[in-house]
Amino acid sequence: MSSPTAVTNGKRVGMRRSTAYLLVAAALIGVSAVRAITGATDLTSSGQVGGTLALAVPIGMAGLGGLWSERSGVVNIGLEGMMILGTFFGAWGSWHWGAWAGVLCGVIGGALGGLLHAIVTVTFTVDHVVSGVAINLLALGATEYLASQTFQKVVGSKQSPPLASLSSWNIPGISPWLTKLEAHHWFFVSDLAGIIGGFVTGLSVLTVLAIALLVGTYFLLWRTPFGLRLRSCGENPTAAESLGVNVYKYKYIAVVVSGALAGLGGVFMVMVSSNVYQDGQTGGRGFIGLAALIFGNWRVGGMALGAMLFGYTDSLQLRGSDAVHALLLGVCVLLAAIALKKLLAKEYRQTIIYAVFAGLFGGWWASVHDVAPALVNCSPYVITLVVLAFASQRLRMPKADGMPYRKGQGK
Repeated sequence: MSSPTAVTNGKRVGMRRSTAYLLVAAALIGVSAVRAITGATDLTSSGQVGGTLALAVPIGMAGLGGLWSERSGVVNIGLEGMMILGTFFGAWGSWHWGAWAGVLCGVIGGALGGLLHAIVTVTFTVDHVVSGVAINLLALGATEYLASQTFQKVVGSKQSPPLASLSSWNIPGISPWLTKLEAHHWFFVSDLAGIIGGFVTGLSVLTVLAIALLVGTYFLLWRTPFGLRLRSCGENPTAAESLGVNVYKYKYIAVVVSGALAGLGGVFMVMVSSNVYQDGQTGGRGFIGLAALIFGNWRVGGMALGAMLFGYTDSLQLRGSDAVHALLLGVCVLLAAIALKKLLAKEYRQTIIYAVFAGLFGGWWASVHDVAPALVNCSPYVITLVVLAFASQRLRMPKADGMPYRKGQGK
């Protein structure tokens, strides 16, 4: 017989899921309405969604790596450097032994960066931010030198030769049908077909692996004893140690896995997004992964949503100023909806703030017919900053995140 507490918790979970489904449906209707008003078909096209996925995966892997590390209590500013190691070693392995060897080498390269960060921060209790910045600088300098000693002697530059590619596929029968449905440009139906089509057309094996890692991380960290012990190290390591948890071991595991995931994000950039290695290829996506982690409140689902948000705006700016111009109206509608929610909650100060920003974006959309190229190029970063600013009010990081820990310090 179920206890009253279990029944209550079950009802709460059900209500949250229902609310999430309603929000997703409302968001789809809102995007469909904006697409119909502006005529910007790229907002929901399968090409746009596919581009979003390709750009979001490296950010999502960096963010997922940050989640592993910070849930154990170790701040990992060095994700960018670990991604850089993943790009070089992934390209080097693919060049010598093939695509899957490249994936393995890139993951190992990132994991070695994570191991270095763990040794410095966990064993020697060096400040986590200082260690992360040092790893970023070390990885950048080391890969530039290694590229000059390997690729430059072959092709005359630090760029690698063309690399072996990984397979991608469409789902037979479904992808062509969705493409035809999308071409009709019907309200909501065609938009939904375009969005689903982007997830089932030209799908890379590494994209599937990334999605599996997101789901697996959620179940491992929130549904298993291992995950409970690891998260306890980030909340109260002294209490965890008193219950027999080997805090050092779990921190080491988490930070090494963090580096491996960031390295996988780097591999994705050289073997899926491109087929060559270049200096500066990560473009700060390790830092954006950290922003996605904070946006998602150190949760898997929220982090993935943050990565998709940046990937969407980044992909949209590649399709021209018309799509970015339409996005201004979309941001206006979103802010207006949040303002309405705050009004119903009687949070009048925040209602005014959201309403003012909604008016500014709406006025911007109505007063111009084209967005300046410079603003188009920086739109992903602007949208990310705006969302982080509004999402920062209810953030809760792990309590012991970034704090030095010594074994037996609570005795």
